[in-house]
Amino acid sequence: MFDGLQMNLGNLFRVSDGKTRSLSPENVTGEKGKGGMCELENGSARRAARDLGKGWKVNPYLVIAPGKTITLADVDGPGCIQHIWMTPTGKWRSTILRMYWDGEERPAVECPLGDFFASGWEEYAPLSSLAVCVNPGKAFNCYWPMPFRKHCLITMENRGEEPMTIYYQIDYTLTNLPEDAAYFHAQFRRVNPLPYKEDYIILDGVKGKGQYVGTYLAWGVNNSGWWGEGEIKFFLDGDGEYPTICGTGTEDYFCGAYNFENQKIHQYETFTTPYSGLSYVSKPDGLYQSQQRFSLYRWHIMDPIRFESDLKVTIQALGWREGGRYLPLQDDIASAAFWYQTGETQPYPKLGDRDALEVI
Repeated sequence: MFDGLQMNLGNLFRVSDGKTRSLSPENVTGEKGKGGMCELENGSARRAARDLGKGWKVNPYLVIAPGKTITLADVDGPGCIQHIWMTPTGKWRSTILRMYWDGEERPAVECPLGDFFASGWEEYAPLSSLAVCVNPGKAFNCYWPMPFRKHCLITMENRGEEPMTIYYQIDYTLTNLPEDAAYFHAQFRRVNPLPYKEDYIILDGVKGKGQYVGTYLAWGVNNSGWWGEGEIKFFLDGDGEYPTICGTGTEDYFCGAYNFENQKIHQYETFTTPYSGLSYVSKPDGLYQSQQRFSLYRWHIMDPIRFESDLKVTIQALGWREGGRYLPLQDDIASAAFWYQTGETQPYPKLGDRDALEVI
């Protein structure tokens, strides 16, 4: 039965029994016919709307006090989130996004807001891909489908010292789900500096059946020279010392080549494509901006990495020594891993405090 979840240009003309709903500060429950009902005296924009009254953009944003967590979505299923748009103030690394499916106590998604939207360095950089878009005005967009059978809970925590403002819209469909629908997961990690001769762990401890669908890396270089010789490795279904999938270099995995270098001007060349990109490069400015930093994403949309029982993902940090020898690097590396799986969500590594996550 056509459920309306997998729409594309080839089937947009087909109708379904799915019901479209949307969450925003103007309709925090997503209920039918309940949008724009905030009373003027309760609205976040009550001063701007004072001459017009109820129904005139009275409550377009929410304010999250320091140290507080608010609920963005609390919806009964079955259904599927199909698009998230938001634009926040405050520090993106100090804003934590969490998502819980079907009443699980552990979040399936726990990630700083910027890294979830492939923007880990707290600076705007345009990004245009199938899964994530970052548009002018610091507008975050996510198109990962997120099915839930019984319930969806999404929260946002402000770890900053100042109140933050969040505009958001979460678009979803209430519809029946296929039996093989797996749950969306995202996990953040950060190590600074990476210990000498240690691999960086992007993801570990996954138990269940599913597919790995995306990697985001915020890579801060602590040495001079090229930093991307390291190989990514996917350990699948009981692999031991050696993985089933082994890449050939960092820029190769992110679908670039030869240092992401523009050979004419001998500079890094940013790019964003539907499935991969180098969306951000910072350069030393001769004063306080002393290190180079990079944002890289790789979405396995056309080539998901399937696993039956368990999954581990690592990447090496390698540069060059004199004499053409590899140099194990001790860089500042943060990551967001994205995957779908069946089975219970396993405990994630404890998210560090604000100082541990800070962009420094």
